[in-house]
Amino acid sequence: MRIASGLPAVIFLACALATAQNEGRLRRDFRVEGNALKECFKLNFSSFAGCAQTLAMGQPIHVAVGSLAPDNGVGFGLAFVEHKNFANEWRVSWDADAQATLNSSWRAGAYMKAYRLPSGNTYRVAPLFNLYSQSISLSRVDYFGLGPNSLTINHSVFGFSENISGVDGAFPFKLGNAGPNVAIVAEFNGRFPSVRPASTASLPSINQLFTESTAPGLSHQGAYIEPGVGIRLYPALLKDHIRLDYLLQIQGFVSPGNSVHSFRRLNLDFNHHIPLYSLLPGKAAQQYSTVRTTAFIHNGPNDCSGSGSNISLAHANAKINDAVPCPAISTTQKLEGAINVRVFISESISRRGNAVPFYFMPTIGGSDLNGTSLLASYPDYRFRGPDLFLFRGSFEHSVGKLPIGAYFSVDEAKVGMRRDDVSIAHLRHTSGLGMTVHAGGLPLIYFLYAWGGNEGAHPIGTISPFLLGGSSRPSLF
Repeated sequence: MRIASGLPAVIFLACALATAQNEGRLRRDFRVEGNALKECFKLNFSSFAGCAQTLAMGQPIHVAVGSLAPDNGVGFGLAFVEHKNFANEWRVSWDADAQATLNSSWRAGAYMKAYRLPSGNTYRVAPLFNLYSQSISLSRVDYFGLGPNSLTINHSVFGFSENISGVDGAFPFKLGNAGPNVAIVAEFNGRFPSVRPASTASLPSINQLFTESTAPGLSHQGAYIEPGVGIRLYPALLKDHIRLDYLLQIQGFVSPGNSVHSFRRLNLDFNHHIPLYSLLPGKAAQQYSTVRTTAFIHNGPNDCSGSGSNISLAHANAKINDAVPCPAISTTQKLEGAINVRVFISESISRRGNAVPFYFMPTIGGSDLNGTSLLASYPDYRFRGPDLFLFRGSFEHSVGKLPIGAYFSVDEAKVGMRRDDVSIAHLRHTSGLGMTVHAGGLPLIYFLYAWGGNEGAHPIGTISPFLLGGSSRPSLF
């Protein structure tokens, strides 16, 4: 089944815009953006910077740029962002985008978020609701076989399409007087995947080397219902010396038309963020800040509104019909630095006789379908299996007064075909050294040279698929 040109996303966007109809506000936003674009016709540096910011971050329309999945290039297109603040302190935002790459891959989606406006330190107390529909078509995804010992001689490719439509929510609450540090998270998605033959000048199509037994799900792809529930803990310990973000989640992938490919997945994700400069007292603290590694979940993937440390204040001070501005692009920044440690375990659970479809299995090596770098010294999608274990340590620090960060990481990871394969034995290793580019709300640019595996080294360069400050898109697996 091929996914037709993102029809669910178009229908979703039409309904959202009809609900949000407020010609006065929308017309005003277009007028303000049009006036800002006049800076593009002035021949001086300051005007050029203002023009670039409007083109990349303007509301309601701006240019959309971001990497799709590895080997499918950088997508270019347009994005739409709009919002409405209600008198009862609730805020609803809509954003939509469409991007295409030079190898005929594309992505189109529409996203709506609803949450209560923050007040003071209650930013993460109110519930958050997210409604979305996203379609993607990838011309090339690599497949080497299953398990930790797959061979490069079996390197093949396939085309992949998927529509994901659903809703999720986060419901924070307090534990004692410690503040808002726990949330119940829930989701309900419909997934409509499609696999098709593909080939390159040097690589065969997946159906030439593999069958249903060696690539479960190859002969048939059905629709899936995916409910999920979990708990997220995000306390700050030792007077904010250590910031934790823990997620414990169970997901169900139910295929009504082909139950042999139904399964459940357990995700355990433990992130530890250790800022280097947040402890300095008095005036010294004003010269330092910390590298932020997590997105603002209240923003859509195309929305950089209120990015930065003053997001709560920016939203709280916004009038009912005012947009919350994106941060200005600056060539200087405070001194930043942070250490991050992540432990991630994903286990798939299926009945006897059932098999997890290969296109829903996580991968390590290079980057995965979502663009997340895992064991980057190996080729993209190098190892694939239903179970995964990852340990990552990383360090990032700003370079002088430039919006550039030096980055170093160490990965230890493996995939498994059975749940008892998830252990610290026989892990594959990768070290990476590179740089990150931070430019206000512009896309995050990431360069990394990784080495340490037994299959050589691997350079990686990506542009974040969401604006710096926006939340991530639905996972493709």
